[in-house]
Amino acid sequence: MAMTSDVHARDLRYFLAVAQELHFTRAAARLYVSQPALSKQIRVLERQLGTELFRRDQHGVALTAVGEALLPHARKVLAAWEAGAAAVEAAKAVQRSTLLVGMSTSPGRGGLLPAIRSRFTTAHPDVTVRLRQLSWDDPTAGLADGETDIAFVWLPLPGEERYSWTVVAEEQRLLALPDTHPLTARAEIDFADLLDEPFLALPKSAGALRDHWLAVDARAGRPPRVGAEIAGAEETYEALVAGLGVCLVAVGNAPLISLGGVTTRPVRGIGPSRYALAWRREDGRRPLVRAYAEACRATVGAR
Repeated sequence: MAMTSDVHARDLRYFLAVAQELHFTRAAARLYVSQPALSKQIRVLERQLGTELFRRDQHGVALTAVGEALLPHARKVLAAWEAGAAAVEAAKAVQRSTLLVGMSTSPGRGGLLPAIRSRFTTAHPDVTVRLRQLSWDDPTAGLADGETDIAFVWLPLPGEERYSWTVVAEEQRLLALPDTHPLTARAEIDFADLLDEPFLALPKSAGALRDHWLAVDARAGRPPRVGAEIAGAEETYEALVAGLGVCLVAVGNAPLISLGGVTTRPVRGIGPSRYALAWRREDGRRPLVRAYAEACRATVGAR
């Protein structure tokens, strides 16, 4: 096998053209190469295989028995390679024309998404924008493992040096609690009064984001009490109603959990939350990623 390991697709293509035309000059014209170059390449191939593929005499060119044996396989190899090359081109075209947008909570926020989409689609009518909803286990909404091209996320992101982002909204964090909780009697709540309350926490995999929603930085080193872990809006609502704990929620997400039995109140003593559109640093040059980020900036700026 060693002697055939360096045979190139080009050599097989040359062999096939001569085998079909049985004429070096015609085969060369078909391949857009000079006849001496073609003859030389066929001789190189014959040397590599250690045998003649064509008989050349005054009557013209004919395949040898070895040439006949190689012919159907050369056809198969070239057909498979062409199919492979076509599949690569098709996959590249799909990548170029599909943008996967990740999110862990739907960014309602006054129709932000449809507004970005219409701005983006006006500029790129041939591109399909696919939305992918991901669980709260992955705070990067699919960016970390390449499942999405660009994503709506909450800051801080774990491993944030890997990403770039544009802030979409800065929103006050409210406290969500069951209607039956004694603190609902207050119009506004000091975070200092919540240090002993059990809180609902994101999964540990959310890292820095879990700490943000537990407001760890406002606890003066006292560890939070975790009443339950939550990985989605429905779970959060159920845990609140069941009295498993209270939780912080961004103003824009409050409608997702302020259903029957749950109330939200403003909190003093903690900073806001930041909602952003993020992408992997190395993708910042990709035209569609850049275009979507631009559409997002323009939409947010126009509001």
